[in-house]
Amino acid sequence: MPLPGKKIRVLIIDDSASVRQALTRVLEEDPEIEVMGAASDPFMAARKIQEEIPDVITLDVEMPRMDGITFLRKIMSQRPIPVVMCSSLTEEGSETLMQALEAGAVDIILKPRIGAADHLAESGTRIREAVKGAAVARLGTNRRAAAAPSGPSAKLTADAVLPPPSGRAMAKTTEMVACIGASTGGTEALRVLLEQLPANSPGIVIVQHMPEKFTAAFAKRLNSLCEMEVKEAVHGDPVLRGHVLIAPGDRHMMLERQGARYHVAVREGPLVSRHRPSVDVLFRSAARAAGGNAMGVIMTGMGDDGARGMAEMHQAGAYTVAQDEASSVVFGMPKEAIAHGGVDKILPLDQIAREILAADRRR
Repeated sequence: MPLPGKKIRVLIIDDSASVRQALTRVLEEDPEIEVMGAASDPFMAARKIQEEIPDVITLDVEMPRMDGITFLRKIMSQRPIPVVMCSSLTEEGSETLMQALEAGAVDIILKPRIGAADHLAESGTRIREAVKGAAVARLGTNRRAAAAPSGPSAKLTADAVLPPPSGRAMAKTTEMVACIGASTGGTEALRVLLEQLPANSPGIVIVQHMPEKFTAAFAKRLNSLCEMEVKEAVHGDPVLRGHVLIAPGDRHMMLERQGARYHVAVREGPLVSRHRPSVDVLFRSAARAAGGNAMGVIMTGMGDDGARGMAEMHQAGAYTVAQDEASSVVFGMPKEAIAHGGVDKILPLDQIAREILAADRRR
């Protein structure tokens, strides 16, 4: 973990020279990040780590002599260092990266597509955010509160996708919908939360910051572990009791109401709070469509995505909960939501499922 005021030192491990160069350029656009070196395979990386320990490692999955997952497990068993896995956009790779998250990786990024200027600008924002989140992530007993990330890119609000709520609280006339937002550390936190919920729990919609393709594998993994049915959301999916919908990577997800029933809209749009999907977009849509029929939960993550949206949910009559600092990998998003005045209750991770069920019973 870097000392206050010091640059975040990053070691890039990838067998492709062009990817190493692209990642170096992307990362060093941020004055708070310094690439301390690059390695073409884990053996070369191990020698560099012996000379100087980085604050964060970006690690390719498929490399010669030793694959990234094996190297990750060795790092975590010998000297834990925050690791961000770097992958190509493939279905097969997404399954492998679920293993990486279980083995201790902090986050996942996609390899930058060289030559695609628009994509490189957006992916650069995501890459820098992931590295900054990893630098302050709590590994073992070490933790540090994270501030909202700074950086060279402009940050849009949910206004770029949909207008703010009218301000009138909606009467509690339908089933409760739980809306959850998470980022760094959220993949394992969501597993812990959802495994505690019974099959008849209220409908849940989730935004977890994750690249496209990987959300489908993530949903499939959760579905194999949980009593509730979990799937990656498709435009028009109904929100039903006993079901969990996870926003697809690279698409915004919004809650919409038709009569007494809810469904989700999945749409393209600009990055909001530097993310797509954005928690702010989901939470604002919940404030507009559900009001007091919704419950908002904001969990571990870097930055401030969801803080404004949760305040809007709170003002619209929703019940809102934030994960506490002690159980968060990064206490950025919950901290910002609390600072915006939109949180009713702060709870450790292992009590959030119970609170969702209690809120449902109170209705």
